[in-house]
Amino acid sequence: MASNQGFISIRRTCPSCSGSGVMIEKPCQVCSGDGRTRKQGKVKVKIPPGVSHGNRLCSRGRGDAGSRGGPSGDLYVDVNIDDHALFERDEDDLFYDLQIPYALAALGGTIEVPTLDGKISLKIPAGTQSNKTFRLKNHGMPNLRYSSRKGDLYVKISILVPTKLSKEQKDSLIQFAKSCGEENFSETDGFLGKAKKFFESD
Repeated sequence: MASNQGFISIRRTCPSCSGSGVMIEKPCQVCSGDGRTRKQGKVKVKIPPGVSHGNRLCSRGRGDAGSRGGPSGDLYVDVNIDDHALFERDEDDLFYDLQIPYALAALGGTIEVPTLDGKISLKIPAGTQSNKTFRLKNHGMPNLRYSSRKGDLYVKISILVPTKLSKEQKDSLIQFAKSCGEENFSETDGFLGKAKKFFESD
């Protein structure tokens, strides 16, 4: 709508039709002729595999309804991911800290490890040391862009040292210390002496 004020021409939106060019003689008392009303509701949004913290998802046509029958807008959802009880994540890779018994570390064997797809068996070689990390390929997170790809799961080993031993177990451990060599396991200043003090303090 245009109006002239002397030499100046001013254009402004028509207050009656809001620029639509259409006048509603008897507007709805609920929507006042806008063709939409506000109400709360819930919608289901599909979460793709491999989504990361901070990703934004778009649901087409699930936003606000358009005015007077116009097309609806889009709904944008920002993703926040809680920490997992077992795994730490770095992009598509997962990390898991696994405690194993001392005997298993020394003698070797197998132990079950949790993954996103269930438990699998992990072979522990004899003589495994603390902080040893095993890589389990394709047991990490799925890739967001390439669904056929997966990251890896890294299992970091820590050895669980027993704190409560029977007398028989203590004697066996002391004999084992002796068999490893008197030079490194002397009964005074070496490992054997420290082990005795530790056991006697129980």
